[in-house]
Amino acid sequence: MNVIVDNRQDFAELDLRIMESINRVIFASLEYEGIPDDCDISLSFVTNEEIRELNRDYRGIDSVTDVLSFPLFDEETDIDYGEVSLGDIVISVERATEQANEFGHSLEREICFLVCHSMFHLFGYDHMEEDEKKEMRFKEEEVLTKLGITRDDKNEK
Repeated sequence: MNVIVDNRQDFAELDLRIMESINRVIFASLEYEGIPDDCDISLSFVTNEEIRELNRDYRGIDSVTDVLSFPLFDEETDIDYGEVSLGDIVISVERATEQANEFGHSLEREICFLVCHSMFHLFGYDHMEEDEKKEMRFKEEEVLTKLGITRDDKNEK
């Protein structure tokens, strides 16, 4: 697995522990879905301003969001050295920090949730319909619980 990280924010330090947790979440998500780990994933950490611009330009929604997912995966998308590119994950560290404070847990926990959530988007899952949302949330919870990354606050996403 090759995770290409681009940290374009200076709002919060993303230490080694957070990065190791992110890698564990990515690997566990791949394993849960039975997807080989010989893949590429791009992970960008950005400001609220940048994610708002991306949200406006790509989704037509002119507001800040916590995470955006840009799936690239299909059976024919191979990069030069044979790995499959699953897509791009973009996280606003500012928004993730706000949400972590709101829910009363760590930034690490919030970013891990957002990465897990986004991984399932890269796999083709969505949450536009209630049944899709339930399935996606179930899968996210399975992965995070297996890793011991649990939610204590009943009011979380």
